[in-house]
Amino acid sequence: MTDSRHSTPPPGLIVSSLDAARLEALLESPRWRDLPAAEALQDELLRAEVRPAGEMPAGVVGMHSRVECEDAETGKQYHLTLVYPHEADVATGRVSVLAPMGSALIGLSAGQHIDWPNPDGRELHLKVTAVQPPAADGAA
Repeated sequence: MTDSRHSTPPPGLIVSSLDAARLEALLESPRWRDLPAAEALQDELLRAEVRPAGEMPAGVVGMHSRVECEDAETGKQYHLTLVYPHEADVATGRVSVLAPMGSALIGLSAGQHIDWPNPDGRELHLKVTAVQPPAADGAA
């Protein structure tokens, strides 16, 4: 793999109309709208293709999806669930969509990759290896 992280355009995103509406409402909330993370999520939503929920392809990261990723450099596996901020719990792998990793993952498909700055300053090169849709009770 070549080091093209700064010259490669970001991967295409697909977001369901339901997720898009809920995330827009979240971003309008006074509690979240002024955070830098909210701006990053808004940028992701602006470039996403929005589709009706019934027309979403399989294997796309949406809210409450279970996602498996792999660090392309170290092979480390990450297993997480993308959630709203009030549901986040790092200890159980529930990553907020307002966390840098969460906003970078929304709308990606299995096989796509992102470059994400780790809190320790190292750039992670994450590849989405699998996406499981949310359980029926996770759609709320």
